[in-house]
Amino acid sequence: MKYDVVQGDIAAQSADALVNAAGTSLRMGSGVAGALRRGAGEGINEEAMEQGPVELGEVAVTDAYDLDADHVIHAAAMPHYGDGEATEASIRDATWNALETADELGCESLVLPALGCGVAGFDLREGAEIIGEEIDEYDPETLEDVRFIAYSDEEFDAIRSATGKAAASDAEADR
Repeated sequence: MKYDVVQGDIAAQSADALVNAAGTSLRMGSGVAGALRRGAGEGINEEAMEQGPVELGEVAVTDAYDLDADHVIHAAAMPHYGDGEATEASIRDATWNALETADELGCESLVLPALGCGVAGFDLREGAEIIGEEIDEYDPETLEDVRFIAYSDEEFDAIRSATGKAAASDAEADR
């Protein structure tokens, strides 16, 4: 399985599945969820919320609507109730479950963000290390191309440094 760190807007990516950095309610608010919601249309939030709430670390799958993907995998790395902060365990579980679900769906390509590292309050560098470890340890059945995406220059540099991944080419980042 090829695994790269890329920079860009997750909602502009082309893949079999895109991963949403979700909370347990599956309500799509700001950050990655907001970008995917704006790109997909309102139907995605309605479909996601119909499947929630889910347990911390679990995932739900929706159609990708107007996004250039077949599925959106909503990975709940943070609680939407109580303190709202991600943990090492929730990030590990959400990452692993997203990879496993993509395989179960027969996906060959997957794009995932820094789960739990935005509004969920987990340190980006530490979270990126955890996500990178889970990707490295995962033995795929159908997945061939996994892209760990960063939006800002600062986030991109931090994720690359934390995972030890060199920059992907511009052509790969625009897929």
